[in-house]
Amino acid sequence: MNEKRTFQLPGKAIALILAGGRGSRLHELTDRRAKPAVYFGGKFRIIDFALSNCVNSGIRRIGIVTQYKSHSLLRHLQRGWSFLRGEVNEFVDLLPAQQRVDEESWYRGTADAVYQNIDILENYRPAPEYVVILAGDHVYKMNYTSLLADHVQSGAECTVACIEVPRKEASGFGVMAVDAGGKITDFVEKPANPPPMPDKPEMSMCSMGVYVFNSRYLYAELARDISDPTSSHDFGKDIIPRAVKNGCAVAHPFGRSCVIAPEEMDKEHYWRDVGTIDAYWDANIDLTATEPALNIYDRSWPVWTYQQQLPPAKFVHNQIDRRGIAIESTVSGGCIISGELNRSLLFSDCRVHSYAKVNWSVLLPEVQIGGGARLTRCIVDHGCKIPPGLVVGEDPVEDARRFRRTASGITLITLAMLYRLA
Repeated sequence: MNEKRTFQLPGKAIALILAGGRGSRLHELTDRRAKPAVYFGGKFRIIDFALSNCVNSGIRRIGIVTQYKSHSLLRHLQRGWSFLRGEVNEFVDLLPAQQRVDEESWYRGTADAVYQNIDILENYRPAPEYVVILAGDHVYKMNYTSLLADHVQSGAECTVACIEVPRKEASGFGVMAVDAGGKITDFVEKPANPPPMPDKPEMSMCSMGVYVFNSRYLYAELARDISDPTSSHDFGKDIIPRAVKNGCAVAHPFGRSCVIAPEEMDKEHYWRDVGTIDAYWDANIDLTATEPALNIYDRSWPVWTYQQQLPPAKFVHNQIDRRGIAIESTVSGGCIISGELNRSLLFSDCRVHSYAKVNWSVLLPEVQIGGGARLTRCIVDHGCKIPPGLVVGEDPVEDARRFRRTASGITLITLAMLYRLA
């Protein structure tokens, strides 16, 4: 495909970000917010990565499909993503569940969520030729223009972005088989025994939850699917398997569109589903490394977000036993530290008081750590005030009794849990 035509593709597409899921495996972290609205990386929300990929790729017509506890997500989008210019046909449209089909049905699945907004899609001008379907709860950097170019070049009705995943971890994904020409020959959603790749028996080829459809094909398939009483109205379970069965779907390997800075070409193709407490902790703590797997400092592909106007972080007291220090840690604006941080990530407006020690932990915004407290391998939810002297992360039995502790030893602390201690 020639360069001029590739450059024009984003203007012919619309992106729909599916952001209605709860993310139940994050437990209490999603009690008050949808998974795409969960904080990540010191200043972002998870959905910022899909949105930034759209904007950086030149796709400036974006719909956000919401449902579960969407207030904090909608507030974030209104505050941080209102910079697109409607007068030049750029927008972020909010598409909450509104029982548009009848007065009984909210969104019943990912495909139904898109179907219930077809009339809105069809009324956009110019009418989109391509619809890019994105999950709003993954962390990655991807050039969707490259994905669109591959889709158009293939002549297929549907393109599924894919990534190689170890077989032992692939049962939570849609797993596919692909022929030499890139056509998907088989697709199974979340198999108990994931099929291996022929040339890499320890790996499986998995869907990233990123799809491109020719718009007319998609609308017709969604209309057909909604009339099928046996369907679960889900892309992974219904729409994609049917496209594969009909020979309409091709695969797009993530390596073709993964965004990596020139000096980091030897790094892994970073994509994370931070859908469990352990995965969430691990991905955040990795950002404190000298060379993290995800480069959020690459200014050629910025991650956009809403940012409060806050003063710089401050480290106070110059006394040998009372000195604010941070070792291999990430500290956001508005924080004041007079305790000790080690391999920890702090969001905005946190306070770590004197003689407190925070090790290998993630503090969400407005967390306060009382004097003399010790936290190890913790996630502390927004607004929590850790009492002075509290010790977490050293006694597994006591941690599990008071808070949520995973099998690998990560402890989640929330406001409700702290209230129960009083």
